[in-house]
Amino acid sequence: MATEATTALGWLGVPLAIAAGTMRGGTPFLFVSLGECLTEKSGKINLGLEGTLLTGAMTAYGVSYLTGSPWLGVLAAGLAGAALGIIHGWLSQQFRVNDVAVGIAMIIFGSGIAFFFGKPFIQPKAPQLPTIDLGGWSTVPALQAALQISPLFVLGVIIAPLMHWFFKSTRWGLFIRAVGDSPDAARAMGVSIFRVRMLSVMAGSFLAGIGGASLSLYYPGLWTERISSGQGLMAVALVIFARWNPIQCLWASLLFGGAQALGPALQSVGIKEGYYLFNAAPYILTLLIMILTCSPKRTLTGAPGALGTDT
Repeated sequence: MATEATTALGWLGVPLAIAAGTMRGGTPFLFVSLGECLTEKSGKINLGLEGTLLTGAMTAYGVSYLTGSPWLGVLAAGLAGAALGIIHGWLSQQFRVNDVAVGIAMIIFGSGIAFFFGKPFIQPKAPQLPTIDLGGWSTVPALQAALQISPLFVLGVIIAPLMHWFFKSTRWGLFIRAVGDSPDAARAMGVSIFRVRMLSVMAGSFLAGIGGASLSLYYPGLWTERISSGQGLMAVALVIFARWNPIQCLWASLLFGGAQALGPALQSVGIKEGYYLFNAAPYILTLLIMILTCSPKRTLTGAPGALGTDT
């Protein structure tokens, strides 16, 4: 795929491999970060999206294998994510219940479900999502493979500006922002805090489930218990970095995807030194973001006022 293009084209293939890897690796980041952005806009934090991502990946792969339809797998992954969102949304809104504690419990619960029901699907090969081929002009097979784009990436690119418009220009977007910024004011408007947050967590988890489907049905295109590599947790830092803006979530996801593609691209042209450091680039980036944004002397622009409170 992208690394094959690098091998075939030499150093000229490195930027191509990174660009292709950015879109491939950025797709799950994009869906999970958009889902977390929607959730946090309502004033809740969903740290359990790592479990949701794994459940979505397993569900998508299993349904695709059993039905022969990868698109049914994508839909099932979203619904599985929404089901976990219902549990998280209900638990996190109970009296004196902490969002972080619920999130950790949901990571364990979602991962456990994925690992238990996913055992039979580790070996079988499930039908994969079709690709959008942008390399038809080339006669180099490796280049053609590198320019294959996931339809889920295109869908995520469309959803990002639509979500931005939704927050700014629709009645429900206003409700979500009101609940996230000032629950008391939203309550005075007659808005149901519980209902808005429940639906926001469900919708956010639905998107995260689709992010899991992109892992198992496109890249890397298989089901294993280590397929997520912590991307659900990294999405929380990504949303902070993007200042709770869906369009900036798109650019931040591409940045994280590019960081993930850096190691394989350089390794394919013979750079072995620093291999583990390059592969750790997304995690280092996450740590840097958390260090730079967690100063008590800084105010985070765009942060919902009720985020992290028990209101």
